Amino acid sequence: MYPRQARIAVDRLARGFPVLALTGPRQSGKTTLARATFSDKPYVSLENPDERDFAEQDPKRFLARFPEGAILDEVQRCPALLSWLQGLVDERQVMGQFVLTGSAQFDLIAGMSQSLAGRVGRVELLPLSLAEMQAGACLPSSLDRLLLKGSYPAIYQRDLSANDWFPNYVATYLERDVRQIIAVRDLSQFQRFVRMCAARSGQLLNLAALGADCGISAVTAREWLSVLEASYLVTRLPPYFQNFGKRLVKSPKLYFLDVGLMAWLLGIRDEESMATHAARGALFETWVVSELIKQRFNAGQPADLYFWRDSAGHEIDVVYETAAGLQAVEIKSGSTFAADWVDGLKKWQKFTGDTPTVKPILIYGGADSHERELCFLTGWQDMARR
Repeated sequence: MYPRQARIAVDRLARGFPVLALTGPRQSGKTTLARATFSDKPYVSLENPDERDFAEQDPKRFLARFPEGAILDEVQRCPALLSWLQGLVDERQVMGQFVLTGSAQFDLIAGMSQSLAGRVGRVELLPLSLAEMQAGACLPSSLDRLLLKGSYPAIYQRDLSANDWFPNYVATYLERDVRQIIAVRDLSQFQRFVRMCAARSGQLLNLAALGADCGISAVTAREWLSVLEASYLVTRLPPYFQNFGKRLVKSPKLYFLDVGLMAWLLGIRDEESMATHAARGALFETWVVSELIKQRFNAGQPADLYFWRDSAGHEIDVVYETAAGLQAVEIKSGSTFAADWVDGLKKWQKFTGDTPTVKPILIYGGADSHERELCFLTGWQDMARR
């Protein structure tokens, strides 16, 4: 098992809530983390038909088997169990009793909100972060190789080729999760939709245009995109609300949460193709944004990341609030610093005026990291330290 930074948040929340929920995409390591952290608890997978039937038909006796609590894996398969958990944990008043894992947010989050409000601490676990890969000595030696392979633990644990793993992952996702969440008549059309989303990662989201390119309505595109979000494959980055006296773009930006999956969906199969591909900049931006999200999720916090763009096209890739002021992050995939990279940051400083800000960070595809006049220049391998 690779060391997971989320374990600190898991331990902290388990001391303050009777139920802990670990959510995230399939194969992100939720079960492994839960079993390693709570090795003294019995483990039950609700993917097991016998266990699921028992939980559905007699939930009271099912839970009575676990006087000291348990790990209930893929609990979204039996959402009615959450109501029975409420009464049980209220009666026992013991923190960290039950650990729930799930890979689809819809039923699980709705059930927790209704039945376990105030009783559950939640940690969202994405695939391996840069810091976790560095600690586990599995970080690819080159940026192009990292963009090609992504961060799913299984690819590194089993020394698998991304070209072998991702097609099976996508097929399993389409066959299982999509059919459980919504009725898709044409899976090939949905797969085309997923690929079109990959081609738009890092861009402003236009549901009408996305739907038109896939032969579906904007309403269907919105529904299908919600499925991808619920399965932790994509996320939407909202625009920052502060206008600084300028008209704002109001559409969110779309990002994949694993760059390797995005690369595979775009048809990139080797490092040579990656190095010259037209989407390499979008892939690098996607990787950086996903890393920033992982840092927050691993700390048990919401993402709370934004981008800023006005109607004239001035843009900052990522903006987030800190105690000292607004933090701006610019992302450049090139490996050598270019003087015009800071042009956007210069405009940013003019727009913000008297608004408190901290020194911007410029993350790029090179190796050197140092402080410059206008920003902290940060090489991709040093991103976890910034």
